[in-house]
Amino acid sequence: MNYKKLKRKLSKISSSHNFKKKKAQYATLYHIKLKEQKDIIGMKKAGRLAVDILNHIEDHIKPGITTNYINYLVEELTKKNNAFSAPLDYQGFPKSVCTSVNNVICHGIPDETVLKDGDIVNVDVTPILDGYYADGSKTFFVGSPGKDAQKIVSVARECLRLGILKVKPKNRIGDIGYAIQRYAEGQGCSVVREYVGHGVGFEFHEPPQVPHFGKKGQGVALVPGMVFTIEPMINLGKHNLHVLSDNWTVVTDDGSLSAQFEQTVLVTDNGFEILTPFD
Repeated sequence: MNYKKLKRKLSKISSSHNFKKKKAQYATLYHIKLKEQKDIIGMKKAGRLAVDILNHIEDHIKPGITTNYINYLVEELTKKNNAFSAPLDYQGFPKSVCTSVNNVICHGIPDETVLKDGDIVNVDVTPILDGYYADGSKTFFVGSPGKDAQKIVSVARECLRLGILKVKPKNRIGDIGYAIQRYAEGQGCSVVREYVGHGVGFEFHEPPQVPHFGKKGQGVALVPGMVFTIEPMINLGKHNLHVLSDNWTVVTDDGSLSAQFEQTVLVTDNGFEILTPFD
């Protein structure tokens, strides 16, 4: 079906029966896998586990531990709950979690790196529970943070909050990115372009992509049943980046700090619901 025609039809829908039919047609255009109630229940369980893992990690974050120890903690709690870690062996990724320290934007590989007082570390977890995926991350302070660390973590957290507030039916992906970009750049920070949010639930990465920059009213329209991550990666300096020789670790070109927060979000009939509800 022609996109413009379908858009006009969507705006005229009044009955819930027709709305369900039309939103499914709309999603098909973009290969988006809408979630039904049973799927949402399953994803909530996976999301609760993701939050439990992040809370467990937060209890252990302190100077002197290694990022490998964080990986151990993630593996231990994941297995205890009869779940699996999606990052492990994903396209060759060697560990169960991404640990991104200071100027590492994302995809940091746990190793014997020792966390020091004043560091920041993003921990990104994606448990698979009973076949459902949920994705979440938080950036933690290690010991006592400096002013730069406090600023970038605060800005990244607020960017996530502002992006989520734009999630509701008939808004568009661009509304999310616009809200994030406007705030981040208004604070003198920058938004990473190359890595974005994504659909999630039945697989690790599904359509649609969710950029953290953009323009109002542009991009895919949001319809109930869509589930995706919002995960703004915010740099204290410029947005330019490069990938290290391990082909995974992404760092800022200028060495500036980078922070990220991520949650899995469901589009509901009236707005949104967070499926990984951490504080």
